[in-house]
Amino acid sequence: MVHIDEYAAIVGQSVLNELHLLASHLGGRRVQHINSTAVGGGVAEILTRMVPLLNQLGVQTRWDVIKGNEKFFVTTKKFHNGLHGIPVDITPEEYESFIEVNRENAATMTFEEIVFVHDPQPIALVDERRRCGGHWLWRCHIDFSRPEKSVWKFLEQFIVRYDASVYSAPAFAHRLPIPQVLISPSIDPLSEKNRDIPQETVEAIFRKFNIDRSRPVVTQISRFDYLKDPLGVIKAYKVVKKHVDVQLVLAGGAATDDPEGPAVMQMVQEEAAKDKDIIVLFLPPSSDLEINALQRGSTIILQKSLREGFGLTVAEALWKGKPVIASAVGGIPLQIAHKYSGILTHSIEGTAFWIKQLLHEPSFADRLGTNGHEHIKHNFLITRHIRDYLLLFLSLYHTGDVVDLS
Repeated sequence: MVHIDEYAAIVGQSVLNELHLLASHLGGRRVQHINSTAVGGGVAEILTRMVPLLNQLGVQTRWDVIKGNEKFFVTTKKFHNGLHGIPVDITPEEYESFIEVNRENAATMTFEEIVFVHDPQPIALVDERRRCGGHWLWRCHIDFSRPEKSVWKFLEQFIVRYDASVYSAPAFAHRLPIPQVLISPSIDPLSEKNRDIPQETVEAIFRKFNIDRSRPVVTQISRFDYLKDPLGVIKAYKVVKKHVDVQLVLAGGAATDDPEGPAVMQMVQEEAAKDKDIIVLFLPPSSDLEINALQRGSTIILQKSLREGFGLTVAEALWKGKPVIASAVGGIPLQIAHKYSGILTHSIEGTAFWIKQLLHEPSFADRLGTNGHEHIKHNFLITRHIRDYLLLFLSLYHTGDVVDLS
């Protein structure tokens, strides 16, 4: 694990001095993060890196993961889809079973002075607030700018009992009687996934996966999830393939709290089997070095999500100076200024068009990557994220109606 002081070479010593100062003002208060999975997805990845760094700053921080059965995670996947605006059918019995799993988890847990709950799965733990006190925060990493009404109505009864709700983008905020805080997620530039690696390592990993670097490589790295639209990516590739001899790489894994992943993976594999230049890679959670190399060695990176909470794979690729083409959904437009730090698209046809454009204009593609790197450096690194969280924790002990850390 890297030490907090190592970030000075990237962000400057003054940034670290500020973090130490803010942390000292918390006065020994203890923080507890709670979510539903220790591996897979951006939430687990952020907490894996952030919790040790907060402890290094002197903020006593722990991370707990709730447990659930298959029925629980099927229901919470419906919540996930419903918050993204997809029609879902959730029965009263499923709602009650969801609450019961939260109660069972609460019975085995202890809670700290600041409890930071992530996403819908553990949201009902706030029932314990009356018994154990403390300050409670709810962090939603999902794009729910247009949620399905029944899901929103159910979750709202819990949200309003938190001290504040935290979102990744302004469009996700809703009219609520509690403060709403805007904090974008981040990447860790010193993690295995994002640190600089030798070109020899990139070459070796491309050989390992039988990817031909003598031809253009277009890559999307994300969970195998319907909302990441891997089949739409394949359709865009097929349009481009008629004009350019390009390869497509679809690489990613699955989160333990997503029961739909295997079915999506199977559909992608069946479609890819029809074309030897479509490479599908199911990567285990320990594949950070491989992801790093795939992003650095690819010609273009895609993120063709239909819905997106934030899309940290965009920030990862931009940090590496790669040209990125991504859907204009969720928090992605915060990371990409169209035709300056990347390309925003709205359709399969648009994605295919811009792939062809960037392949034919490599100097333009290079400028996008350079500008994207600088944008991520100044806005979406983990040190800024920690600063925002420290300010949020401090705000719990001061009066005020609205906190905006965007």
